[in-house]
Amino acid sequence: MNLERARGEYLNYLAVERGSSENTIASYGRDLARYVAWLVERGVSDPEDVTRELVEAHIGALVEVGLAPASVEHAVSAIKGFHRFMVTDEICSAFPTSDLPLPAKPSHLPDVISVDDAERLLDQPFPSTPAGLRDHAMLEVLYGCGLRVSELCGLDQRAIQLEDGLLRVFGKGEKERVVPVLGAAAAALEDYLDRGRGALVGRRPTDAVFLNVRGGRISRQSVHATVEKYGRVAGLKGLHPHTLRHSFATHLLEGGADLRVVQELLGHANITTTQLYTHVDRSHIRRVYLAAHPRARE
Repeated sequence: MNLERARGEYLNYLAVERGSSENTIASYGRDLARYVAWLVERGVSDPEDVTRELVEAHIGALVEVGLAPASVEHAVSAIKGFHRFMVTDEICSAFPTSDLPLPAKPSHLPDVISVDDAERLLDQPFPSTPAGLRDHAMLEVLYGCGLRVSELCGLDQRAIQLEDGLLRVFGKGEKERVVPVLGAAAAALEDYLDRGRGALVGRRPTDAVFLNVRGGRISRQSVHATVEKYGRVAGLKGLHPHTLRHSFATHLLEGGADLRVVQELLGHANITTTQLYTHVDRSHIRRVYLAAHPRARE
């Protein structure tokens, strides 16, 4: 049985025995059609003649033409399943993908701003209006507490314990965590609650902390627009709320905070997610090394 016929058998197996969806079968069919055509162009049509080197060369070709990493991973999954099926169904004995790993996904490092940029952003003059006090408090809390936008928008007054310097935050999956609110973030939040929020409250009472001009809970879109606006004034074009969260984590780690503590503050279930924030600059690593290693300066 040649590769093209085996491909048809595999797709039929997915449909009949595995009950795969039409979309899955179609996408696997496209990946395997490209794979089989590539092999046939190189004179390989018998499943027994496919080698590990050929499989890896095909994957390399997909990367070279600029296929997205997720698309390459999907193609590799299809190829691995195809060869496993051929061995299991005794179409061939060659199994070139038996221990072939999925391609590693590139790590997308979070965008961060420097400490100087953060200070320039937060120390700029904010309007002394209710909305201006709110905007200042929002930016300070995003950077000072590492909140997600959804967490900031969902913050209620009963969750604020300024006397203890704490916020109760509900993150993904409604998981509750407690984060410190201290220093400039606490001062800006208290100022807004004392002098700004009351003027924004509408006719319908609400426990929401951050309000829009109509007295309702502020939206994610409004927070994004606010952060971008003040970022532009501070010379930080395209500033995103999540950048402030990333910067919060990175600056804590650069300041010597324990990774586990930062994980808890961010509300990450898995520490591998927090490790994305450990991209401290090399000068910081060098300073820590020089200060800590007993023979670094000899």
